[in-house]
Amino acid sequence: MRAHKCDDACEKRHDGARMMRLGDNSDALPAGTMDPDPRMTETTTKTKTSGETSALGAGQSERFPAGPLSFGRRKNLEVRLASTEEEITAAQALRYHVFYEEMSAEADAETLATKLDADRFDTFCDHLLVIDHNLVPDGQEETPPLDAVVGCYRLLRQDVAEANGGFYTAGEFEIDPLLKRAGPDVRFLELGRSCVLEPYRNKPTVELLWHGIMHYVAHYDMDVMLGCASFETTDPTALDMPLSYLYHEHKTPEEWYVRARADQYVEMNRLPKDDVELRPALRAMPPMIKGYIRAGCFIGDGAVVDKQFGTTDVLILFPVSQINERYSSKFKKA
Repeated sequence: MRAHKCDDACEKRHDGARMMRLGDNSDALPAGTMDPDPRMTETTTKTKTSGETSALGAGQSERFPAGPLSFGRRKNLEVRLASTEEEITAAQALRYHVFYEEMSAEADAETLATKLDADRFDTFCDHLLVIDHNLVPDGQEETPPLDAVVGCYRLLRQDVAEANGGFYTAGEFEIDPLLKRAGPDVRFLELGRSCVLEPYRNKPTVELLWHGIMHYVAHYDMDVMLGCASFETTDPTALDMPLSYLYHEHKTPEEWYVRARADQYVEMNRLPKDDVELRPALRAMPPMIKGYIRAGCFIGDGAVVDKQFGTTDVLILFPVSQINERYSSKFKKA
């Protein structure tokens, strides 16, 4: 969730393309119905072991997640997990297009050369994809072309993170004390690196992503989701009203308290509570953050300025059991 400081017109354009970590403007989504994927047979949805990968498509290996391959389909759009290295590359190319070509992220030499938004986390995260089957030629349903990947989300379970050096979010926020307080019986899922190709930035696509996330959460029995959401500026003084509102009204309670890292901490308590006006505060927020707080999320203490991506980031934390039923019921399995 990164970008430069915008005027109103520019901000409106960027909001649609922004990383939709934890769900973007989901409060506006209709409940809808999800068509079962005709390929979701016992063969394609069962847990993948090393002996089963050959039945799931060329190029797959034990690197890919055990669990359902597909989480469902609505008309031409399917939401499922990446099952080949090529599909992960397609997600990285999509992220590059959105974050670096449409947005204002600053690419290093390697990123410019490869035109991929890639980092070490990609090698062990799960990658949730939206596939447009209208772009898939007949007979290639099991190995769709890379340009058929029109949306993506990166998912990192706590056990996988701990085996690979920790969560991405830990680079900005002090989440280790939270993880220790929660104990081994509370399992965290990090959501990040989400984007959607411009023609698909609409309610059905976002709903599909959330449908996939909620099925993933249920499959792995996750308890808490966390990630970052961003304002389109690196100037916190321009965010006095919305940051203060988030601090006073949605800051993580003591049992879920999380603070930005000390060397990056930006004060969010910028105005007295009595001086915070609801309408201006909400008007200054990206739709995604408004959607998160309406769904019942908590906000960490302190923001972080990310100069590479041109944003001011806040931590979003969702205990699954406390998500507003209006939102969670839309995406849970019937």
